[in-house]
Amino acid sequence: MRKIYFLACLFTLSIFAEAQKSDPAAKAILDAVSAKFKTFKSVQANFSYKVENAAGKALSNKTGKIMMKGTKYNVNFSGQEIFCNGTTVWNHDTSVHEVTISNLDASSGMITPQKLFTNFYDNDFRYILNGEKRVGTKTVQEIELTPKDKSKPFHKVYLQIDKATKTIYSTKVLENAGNRYIYTVTTMKTNAALADALFTFDKSKYPGVEVVDLR
Repeated sequence: MRKIYFLACLFTLSIFAEAQKSDPAAKAILDAVSAKFKTFKSVQANFSYKVENAAGKALSNKTGKIMMKGTKYNVNFSGQEIFCNGTTVWNHDTSVHEVTISNLDASSGMITPQKLFTNFYDNDFRYILNGEKRVGTKTVQEIELTPKDKSKPFHKVYLQIDKATKTIYSTKVLENAGNRYIYTVTTMKTNAALADALFTFDKSKYPGVEVVDLR
């Protein structure tokens, strides 16, 4: 579950913030990211996932993929595949070849990738704009986020926004234990035609899979 928790941070769990006490310039940037995301009919992204210790030594490097369309999403990351057709969620753990099925309850506060791009006002974080810098050919705007709840397992998040495209470029989460979790979007494609079948788990394609139905 920890892998999924920090995966959520890639898709901006870190941008939930207290608007009244945060930097107006940072708020304007996050508003622009949200507005831009809402114009996309679909999103496909590849990303890298890096874990470092407090000294900056790399502990692991992995990659993942995500697709989103309306309320539907498909995530493939580090031994887990998650399918959601807007009403049902299938979580396939490839290491044990088991899929867990549950209902998507929109009223439960369940976090989805779509919500993480658009919910900016959850009063969980304060944020400030640290400025701009060049990363390769991109100009990125860095926003520093600090959780109000000191019991969180992390104490700081750094979010980088591609200034030209108004999309998320990277997220760095600083865990209290010292590790750093860094997610970087390596490619992104928007508005492609994605078949609905991509967001439903097809048991026939996974012979011998064990099904745990929690609905």
